Amino acid sequence: MSLYPAESAARSLKVTAASLQAKKRQGEKIACLTAYDYPFARLLDEAGVDLLLVGDSWGMAVAGYDDTLAVTLDDIVSATQNVGRGARRALVVADMPYGSYHLSPEQAVGNAIRLIKEAGAGAVKLEGARPEVIAALVAAEVPVLAHLGLTPQSVHRLGGYRVQATTEPAARQLLEDAVSIEAAGACLLVLEGVPRELAAAVTARLTIPTIGIGAGPDCDGQILVLHDLLGLSFRPRPKFVRAYAELAAVVRAAAESYRQDVEAGRFPADQESYHTPPSPRASGAGAGLTLP
Repeated sequence: MSLYPAESAARSLKVTAASLQAKKRQGEKIACLTAYDYPFARLLDEAGVDLLLVGDSWGMAVAGYDDTLAVTLDDIVSATQNVGRGARRALVVADMPYGSYHLSPEQAVGNAIRLIKEAGAGAVKLEGARPEVIAALVAAEVPVLAHLGLTPQSVHRLGGYRVQATTEPAARQLLEDAVSIEAAGACLLVLEGVPRELAAAVTARLTIPTIGIGAGPDCDGQILVLHDLLGLSFRPRPKFVRAYAELAAVVRAAAESYRQDVEAGRFPADQESYHTPPSPRASGAGAGLTLP
């Protein structure tokens, strides 16, 4: 029971890690998307998306990098601040970029606290089976999303973006890692690029929600990179992506129409222009500002 009922009622509309765990217990699916700026965050929040991940996918989707490795903590802080200004209901999760938690649990805690205090994130996400790091973050009161399977920050070690845990030993290891991650205190687990059957087994085994991306429909929730969903990506579309719009063509056509109107003198028109107020002493078509 809350000590402050009115405040509790107001905050009940805000998505939290605890409310997402309740959705799993109730058999309700969780809808997640990436977000990197204010306008899209506001629109996604208004659409009822549960979780907005400020992913290091920003590096590829927005900055045009070939992978996520060059993304810095400052990049994520700035993007998370932008998303937080647009999101009122959704849980905003900040990705911990490559190098921000790999040296020690202490390093991870320091950087995660910055994402919570300075950027306003409601939780952080990190990749790989790192129960000791997760436990340290949880001890510092930081909610943690874990991430197993295809982990983009490991692209060099994995030899590319490939489906993971396709053999029985690898699948067994991923399941063991998932169990250890839950025991360490993670509140959710992202499963990326793994066979559907394995994702279903992990989902059934864990009490925390699983969020799939390229992991089949049996996870507790799903996430996609927003720019893939909107058709704004310039890379080949992965098998698991469903584009719900093709905005690249819409944007290109709008910009082309604008260019043509400018070149032809059709933009701006008179109704899109400001006019000098008429002089009190002058009247008629020539009334107004007199220039030397």
